[in-house]
Amino acid sequence: MATVTALRILNPGFVSVTYGAGGSSRARTVELTKRIKSELGIESMAHVTCVGHASGELRALFGELEAAGIENVMALRGDPPKGETAFVQAAGGFRYASDLIELLSREFSFSIGAAGYPEKHPEAPSIEADIENATRKVRAGAEFLVTQLFFDNDAYFAYVERLRAAGVDVPVVPGIMPITNYEQIARMTKMSGASIPQRLLAELAARSDQPEAVAELGVAFTALQCSDLLARGAPGLHFYTLNKSPATRAVVSALVATQAIRNLAVSPA
Repeated sequence: MATVTALRILNPGFVSVTYGAGGSSRARTVELTKRIKSELGIESMAHVTCVGHASGELRALFGELEAAGIENVMALRGDPPKGETAFVQAAGGFRYASDLIELLSREFSFSIGAAGYPEKHPEAPSIEADIENATRKVRAGAEFLVTQLFFDNDAYFAYVERLRAAGVDVPVVPGIMPITNYEQIARMTKMSGASIPQRLLAELAARSDQPEAVAELGVAFTALQCSDLLARGAPGLHFYTLNKSPATRAVVSALVATQAIRNLAVSPA
């Protein structure tokens, strides 16, 4: 709540709460999502995954969210539990995010989001198969996609073009993660399959023993990345803060300042 409060000054369009936020699972997700909306006045979105839950348990969770006045859900298959390498479908549960989305669309009135992968999901056998998976989620009822983190804007725009060619016309919001820690970003990119441009990687490696320098470079790169995304038509930006706000605040503040300078430059005398 302290992190969200600090971000409030930036007037975010919404705040998403990952499943199990705060170290627990269903109860904490519902509690935090509700508090963000009721106490801070910021629209909230609850992440829900298929991991370890039968369909009846998921229906109960959605009922709790609906009763709490939550209107938005990010529907995900979810990653394998820690220590496991493969996703295992729960007894009576769902194997794919599209199945979860279909349940949500059929039985509830949430606005439904789903994940997108500019450099394809690590488990997808091909880019074409990954696009078909995204298409299936939209057909099931997803109203927008939020992408996995990426650092190559061309990969994002190529992904959007492939989706449009496949008939997917929902908003595709780029997922942004400001680089603040060299070891952390190496782990995250390995897990997600995202690539880091070689020049950026070399500059980060050169600063790997200087944490503050890594964070400064990360903020500068992300600000430029976001400015380019918006200038080229991205519908918005979704920041992965990992429950830390300084880097995101710095990036968004830079974007706001740039926009203010641009407006000043074109204002009539």
